[in-house]
Amino acid sequence: MVRRLLVLLSATALVLGVAVPVHAARSEVYVALGDSAASGPLVPNQVVPDLGCWRSDRNYAHLTAQAIGAATFRDVTCSGAKTRDMYNSQGTDLGSVAPQLDALSSDTTLVTVQIGANDVGLTGFIEDCLNLLPPPVGDACNDDYVVDGQDSWRVKTDALRPKLTTLVNDIRARSPRARIFVVGYATYAPPNGCYPTVPIIKADANYIRATLQYFNRMLAEQAAAAGVAFVDLQTPSVGHDPCKAPGVRWIEPYVPASPAAPFHPNGLGMRNFATVVTAAVSAAVSGTL
Repeated sequence: MVRRLLVLLSATALVLGVAVPVHAARSEVYVALGDSAASGPLVPNQVVPDLGCWRSDRNYAHLTAQAIGAATFRDVTCSGAKTRDMYNSQGTDLGSVAPQLDALSSDTTLVTVQIGANDVGLTGFIEDCLNLLPPPVGDACNDDYVVDGQDSWRVKTDALRPKLTTLVNDIRARSPRARIFVVGYATYAPPNGCYPTVPIIKADANYIRATLQYFNRMLAEQAAAAGVAFVDLQTPSVGHDPCKAPGVRWIEPYVPASPAAPFHPNGLGMRNFATVVTAAVSAAVSGTL
């Protein structure tokens, strides 16, 4: 009865947009790892320490920590991070920051990790597909990624698989009590795009969409293989892509209308992603009662 009541309370709070901490989560020691999709570059308010990481105090990890009433919270997400920066110091525009895994400890009970997009060059990929002139004047970008009949973006994605498995195992080794959540990436393009509102032509928009779907499937598969949870942000963000109007979209286009980096979550996106992550975390907590 208590378990059912806690689940109902959590679900009701999420529907109403009310952050009601789950009682069992008050002792959580939560560490957030990840890249700029998690850190929230330019989303108010930017955290002054490690400013070169462009980390917002309103990113989904901060909001999730508040919602679950975490006792301790350490956010070391950092823009530009790759999987290697989990283990090594990362250089930023304003110096360097410690390896993200250094934030873990034996008493850590909750970890979210959103990483991998920079390993395969997602930012540069989307920049390449900016096309101010439609065909036949403007050239499509998707064929630039086919080398010897192979999609180089997918080759890089598959090459990342063992690194992610190793990363999860290393997180578990440092924090054996932690529930680990691999967080996926959002929807960056609707079917056929919306040229010229977002100047990515139809073929390239569909290519971006397909490759991101493939990338998220890879993350989900590796999470499952490692025995940890996967948090899907792609599905809930459908209809909130950069083609949508301000106040609807969760991801900003090349020219943001809300404080956020291009093709990164805005404040509205972070709030909604926090709802999704909080629901996943709360379900895991209630499942242990």
